[in-house]
Amino acid sequence: MGSDTKRDQASQDTAVTVSKPSISKILAMTVKTGIIKSNLITMIAGLTLALYKYELNPLDKWLDIICAIIGSALVIAAAGAFNNIYDRDIDAIMNRTKKRPTVTGDIQIKYVWIIGIGSTIIGLLALYIATPLAALLGLTGLFFYVFPYTIWTKRHTVYNTEVGSISGAMPPLIGWAAIHPNIMHPAILGLFVISLIWQMPHFYAISIRKYDDYRAANVPMLPVAKGMKRTYITTNIYLILLTASCLLLGTLSKGLMLVALLLSIIWLVMNIYGYHKKEPKKWATLLFVYSLLHMTILFSTVIIYSIVDLFLKLH
Repeated sequence: MGSDTKRDQASQDTAVTVSKPSISKILAMTVKTGIIKSNLITMIAGLTLALYKYELNPLDKWLDIICAIIGSALVIAAAGAFNNIYDRDIDAIMNRTKKRPTVTGDIQIKYVWIIGIGSTIIGLLALYIATPLAALLGLTGLFFYVFPYTIWTKRHTVYNTEVGSISGAMPPLIGWAAIHPNIMHPAILGLFVISLIWQMPHFYAISIRKYDDYRAANVPMLPVAKGMKRTYITTNIYLILLTASCLLLGTLSKGLMLVALLLSIIWLVMNIYGYHKKEPKKWATLLFVYSLLHMTILFSTVIIYSIVDLFLKLH
């Protein structure tokens, strides 16, 4: 009797262990909600900066703002879904991705196709309602993420990160374009370039931390293919370029420029210190954590500054 009870309890524990995740979690992993949230922050930064620059009342632009948020979220979700479909063979090899629903079978691939295609159509339509330019930029970002990055360069060249960064840098442009068509203003170009360059040291740090995963899956991330010294030197080059690109923000706000400069210089100093004082994974963890702080602080500052100054101008 006692042994039967123990066996029943063990069976229940096993059932709990292998139970499927909830539908909401499956969907969240399929469309990569973490990436959606982080990219929406940069999109909203571009949007609010345009409102501030042209002194536009957000209430007059409420439809464009809503469409920009919904459209951007859906297009990014589509990119995540398509990426999960194509990468499920290498995702099955890497520890950090082997629990994705497209690998475990928790969601059928045909449904992921439906999610990806449906999100693309609805997302681009929403962006088009904001402005046709916003839709074009959304489509450009989606195209670069799926074709040049996921299907082509990710598995074949160390420059996959540079190619993928193009799509990751589109959200600020989309946000600005949803409000005003002049995306050649130095300030928004500054946000675009910052978003572009930020991704290299960020993803290099991830690839050092997950070095064994990428090597097992034969994905030629820079640390895996070229080693730590090359990664360190390249990271320094990009952080210097990142610092220089902050000067573009000075065309609109000296305060935002100074914040961006300070954050970027600190990152460069931390990279030099970490490489010489810490072992590779500790160095990478330091850079990874700071990269998240850098993006959060900088783009949140842009949003808050734009909203507060715009409010003061309008009142």
